[in-house]
Amino acid sequence: MTDALRIPRRVRHDLKFRALKVVSIEDLTPSLRRIVLGGDALEGFISLGFDDHVKLFPPKPGKPLVLPTVGPDGPVFPEPRPAARDYTPRAYNPATQQLTIDFVTGHGGPATEWAEMAGPGAIVGVGGPRGSLIVPTAFQNHLLIGDETALPAIARRLEELPATVRALVIVEVDDAASKLPLTSAADLTLVWVERNGRPRAQADALVEAVARSAADVDPSDAYVWIAAESLVAKALRAQVVAMGFNSKTMKAAGYWRKGAVGAHEVIED
Repeated sequence: MTDALRIPRRVRHDLKFRALKVVSIEDLTPSLRRIVLGGDALEGFISLGFDDHVKLFPPKPGKPLVLPTVGPDGPVFPEPRPAARDYTPRAYNPATQQLTIDFVTGHGGPATEWAEMAGPGAIVGVGGPRGSLIVPTAFQNHLLIGDETALPAIARRLEELPATVRALVIVEVDDAASKLPLTSAADLTLVWVERNGRPRAQADALVEAVARSAADVDPSDAYVWIAAESLVAKALRAQVVAMGFNSKTMKAAGYWRKGAVGAHEVIED
């Protein structure tokens, strides 16, 4: 596909670390908590790509916030190195200087535990984004696949898509109560895969849903985006490639890895 309107573009941003305060908290579903952060430090914050990620630095309980600094060759980390986790900027409002981040809860880890305990006024550190991948919306078909960790990026992408394109979204969640209302100007089809007690990080149900639901999507003019547990994301990528989707107009990422801490990887050939 050589159409210039379909070529993703990378943009780099100046690195900055910010100490921010919790403005508000809302539970969107039993497993998804929205936290809005604010502060003058957000002046100049930039997030141009729907799946950008920032580093969140939660302070240890009862301890002051510790952040890296920016050196001539990148970030300089203190010792002991503070815990950090990747999160999608769900939304940023420059007029109010407020940054929204959605957290999947109930699975442990320093950022999740901070989000579960935080109240208005709580402090947290945010670094980045260091860059953005801007994916054009001109593709006729947009196939967005993932588990609940992918929901913030998927929701943000759906808000960007115009009415002239089609979007197929396939997401695995715990149960019916975990379904997040998703809307778009695009011609949207939503497919929810409910675990209903099945363990997370098993690829079979999502792979089967993709094989069934995406069979009628024209792969010749499509962008595919995948985010889930690393091994699941690899299986999903292999599935859509086998269905004829172009690996050059595709991004797959492991947003977490079963048994690992703080994993985040882009999956390529």
